[in-house]
Amino acid sequence: MTTQQHTPPPGPAPIPPGFVALADSGGPYMHHIGPLYRLRQGDLVKFGFRVERRHVNPLDILHGGMMASFCDMLLPLSVHDKSAEVADRFLPTISLQIDYLAAVPLGAWVEGQAQPLRVTRSLVFAQGLVSADGIPCARTSGVFKIGPALSGLVAQ
Repeated sequence: MTTQQHTPPPGPAPIPPGFVALADSGGPYMHHIGPLYRLRQGDLVKFGFRVERRHVNPLDILHGGMMASFCDMLLPLSVHDKSAEVADRFLPTISLQIDYLAAVPLGAWVEGQAQPLRVTRSLVFAQGLVSADGIPCARTSGVFKIGPALSGLVAQ
């Protein structure tokens, strides 16, 4: 009978310096799959998360649905930070496009940057790029409805 040495997996990698966990963004669903983190340095705004076991598919790579959820938060949150005219408004998704550029492994740090392309009276158009450990892994764009003021929404 042979015995195998079991080496416990290393602890979670640290969150990159300057990133702060977002509180109360995205409601109960994002609370369940988060946390998401934000970095603000002057005009630079990035959002990110660490890929955990609960975020992966059977091949231990980031599930496309998790990437879609991240992109669906990245775009409107970035618009909030970069467009004063809609900074306090709920921006429900009308359309979301994602091009998956590379597989993202378990444990990777995923971060994205995005910017508004156009803000009209009722719509916001935005685009962004997501990388995993510095490698581009998704390109995203979306259209969002300008909804009610966030202060007027009641937390459930």
